[in-house]
Amino acid sequence: MKPNIGIKDEHRESVAQILNTLLSDEYVLYTKTRNYHWNVVGLHFNDLHKFFESQYSLLNDIVDDVAERTRSLGGKSLGTLAEFLQYTRLKEFPGQYSNAPNMMANLLTDHEAIIRNVRADLEICADKHRDAGTSDFLTGLMEKHEKMAWMLRACLESGSV
Repeated sequence: MKPNIGIKDEHRESVAQILNTLLSDEYVLYTKTRNYHWNVVGLHFNDLHKFFESQYSLLNDIVDDVAERTRSLGGKSLGTLAEFLQYTRLKEFPGQYSNAPNMMANLLTDHEAIIRNVRADLEICADKHRDAGTSDFLTGLMEKHEKMAWMLRACLESGSV
């Protein structure tokens, strides 16, 4: 049964595509952050291990929220690794085990890419597709990524890793 929520079908379908692309980005970033949690080494291992865990926990919630937003609009959420890799805009580095500063720099790059993409997507959702709810939802996600990026940037600026 399709939703009757005041958004035209074609607009809901377009927004669902935007959200599925974002879902792919979020899942890849979640996986990358979890990988770094498992594989970080060095003097600051304990602190970074916990830091990465706090970030992937937040990303896990974001992944769920994006998938559920897609479903609330009547769309189907992507759910396989193959789909996520097909639609993500982020880059993976299979087989590469970076040092801690590079791990953090990679994550910062990804968060900032998501922030830029979400900033553009929320305007499209509001202006083109008349979906203020998704625009507001994306604004909240952007703010979460801005905070995570700030935390990564602060660690990198201190030179302590």
